[in-house]
Amino acid sequence: MPEIHWDSKLYNEQHHFVSDYGADVLQWLNAKAGENILDIGCGTGDLAAKIQEIGATVLGIDASADMVELAKQSYPAIHFEQKDAAALDYNREFDAVFSNATFHWVENQKGLLRGIYKSLKHGGRLVAEFGGKGNIKSIIDAIEDAAKQLHFEHRVISNFWFFPSISHYATLLESTGFEAAQIWLFDRPTKLVGEDGMLKWINQFAQHAFVNLNEEEAKAVTDLAVSILKPTHFKDGEWTADYRRLRIKAIKK
Repeated sequence: MPEIHWDSKLYNEQHHFVSDYGADVLQWLNAKAGENILDIGCGTGDLAAKIQEIGATVLGIDASADMVELAKQSYPAIHFEQKDAAALDYNREFDAVFSNATFHWVENQKGLLRGIYKSLKHGGRLVAEFGGKGNIKSIIDAIEDAAKQLHFEHRVISNFWFFPSISHYATLLESTGFEAAQIWLFDRPTKLVGEDGMLKWINQFAQHAFVNLNEEEAKAVTDLAVSILKPTHFKDGEWTADYRRLRIKAIKK
């Protein structure tokens, strides 16, 4: 997972759409009272709280200490831990594993899925949604174009996300021992808040692209990328990001 500093306050105020959209994925989870459920990449804890409302017991984990701290403050009745998703150490403890907008940050997908498989009881289910093939392509292209124009193309990183196709992820699931029950790849254009919505999105979610640049160079690339995107992605006072999501449901057989 790339080294990302998550501004939990900015995330909660500016990018609450992440958990808002994630609420729809809970239909696939179909949690039941009395179940024990692991929420991977719980963020600020909003979806873990929705699961707990049904009567399930939830453990939320996230790699970000800031996110976990905010989740604990917001939902003191739920247990949250800071943990690397690719290094799970649970053993047949959970009826289900849930995740929203997290898997595309994890480089070690085999380690992630092996840990989830071991964490689940026999017959347990994995339900997750994350970036799929083609996700935010226009934003990535704009960052690469801006870097090239400013002669930083060899220092900007734009391939640190994992956005798989349906066939790729089905193969990963099956090679781990899961049965892929449902997989859906779909477009979900996503509104960003405010006239500076794209700027804040890049600063929050694409910061790893600029780890080899100084602050002034990173700002120059970001500003140019925003100007490249503006004619096509900013209309009627609103920015739109070209999200594509991969939603999966898999069973431990």
